[in-house]
Amino acid sequence: MPAPTAATAPADPAGLGPRAARELFRAGLRVPTAGYAAGYAQANLIAVPRDLAFDFLLFAQRNPKPCPVLAVTEPGETRADIFDGDLRTDLPAYRVYEHGRLAAETTDVRDVWRDDLVAFLIGCSFTFEAPLLAAGVPVRHVELGRNVPMYRTDRACRPAGRISGPLVVSMRPIPADRVADAVRITSRYPAVHGAPVHVGDPSALGIADLDRPDFGDPVPVRPGEIPGFWACGVTPQAAVMASAPEFAIGHAPGHMAITDAPDGSYQVP
Repeated sequence: MPAPTAATAPADPAGLGPRAARELFRAGLRVPTAGYAAGYAQANLIAVPRDLAFDFLLFAQRNPKPCPVLAVTEPGETRADIFDGDLRTDLPAYRVYEHGRLAAETTDVRDVWRDDLVAFLIGCSFTFEAPLLAAGVPVRHVELGRNVPMYRTDRACRPAGRISGPLVVSMRPIPADRVADAVRITSRYPAVHGAPVHVGDPSALGIADLDRPDFGDPVPVRPGEIPGFWACGVTPQAAVMASAPEFAIGHAPGHMAITDAPDGSYQVP
């Protein structure tokens, strides 16, 4: 299958609607989606064979903080009720796993998509970054144009059937005087990970070096700032790597599905 012609990054990614953003990704634009389509929820993707789908659904139910399920498709479907696009082409980048190992990273998975795949859309913390920014809480990776840093922790998720693995977290530096605001704002979005799982010393999560994330890019924690850690929707991919199922497809970390659901629809009072 010929590779799509690379599209040009827009001058105002936040001002794009979901459909326009997906068209750019389908045309070959490969970028982290933080800061894209402000006002619309973003989602993690994990697609597994039908015979593993119940185990994954149970894994998500037992670990709702890192795995809040927004939508689940029927086997083989390439659209979801909150995603009026093609799950095989309309994300900026994908990862293909075989027996738990990364087999490919690509912008188009039509050639490996299977009729028995069940796709899960999992809430993403990029969704609450627009409210953080609107409240004047800085978001460092957006500020620097980088991917969010993500880390495997030493905390095990509750296993389910054949699926087990570690909790993955994303990190955002927070000015010490804005920690309470960041916690309050994000806690109103439980469907996209909600409040942080930890604020402060990374070693409490088994993270040895913030400058060496397992996924994404490092960002500086400046004087007067405290690292905040949110449960991350890359956790299902960490579970794929730990559990080694025959086959799975996920998004490339930080390269999300931009849904048609307004982020306000996941806000609670």
